[in-house]
Amino acid sequence: MSTPAPRLLAQPTNRNPGGETVTDRLLEANRAYAAGFVDPGMGARPVLGVAVVACMDARIDLHAALGLELGDCHTVRNAGGVVTDDTIRSLTISQRALGTRSVVLIHHTGCGLQSLTEDFRIELEMEVGQRPAWAVESFKDVDQDVRQSIQRVRTSPFLPHTDDVRGFVFDVSTGLLREIDPGR
Repeated sequence: MSTPAPRLLAQPTNRNPGGETVTDRLLEANRAYAAGFVDPGMGARPVLGVAVVACMDARIDLHAALGLELGDCHTVRNAGGVVTDDTIRSLTISQRALGTRSVVLIHHTGCGLQSLTEDFRIELEMEVGQRPAWAVESFKDVDQDVRQSIQRVRTSPFLPHTDDVRGFVFDVSTGLLREIDPGR
């Protein structure tokens, strides 16, 4: 008889002692938001013509960090801010259907992907019986990973606007962006 694979992470509870879930709390906040909501009357095209690709890390408030307002940009977020096929899909729609021309890529210090390896997929396979089709896209050097992301955007045949693609590392301790030279 085989022993079950260890769980990857402890399963957090999402209920507070009163029985309300986090989602219930979010829905309550949405009702309060909607009570004062006024349709801004804007279209789906970003005012600044820019798409920002960034890590999903909860410590990064992109709009505040970049001085952006509602409607200014398209935002694509995923683990690591990695330029995957799905990121290219979103950027392609952003550029070809909704008029963006600039791409800003933002990775950050202390990213969780720096401590993972592709073994994560094997561990998942052992736990659930199926290996995911996606790559973890882990990395050790955040600057090099930004360079790789810049290259993936600039060489995509689906993106017509690749002349204004810039990459940065956000410092989660200071809030400052550091631009990465794509040629180094």
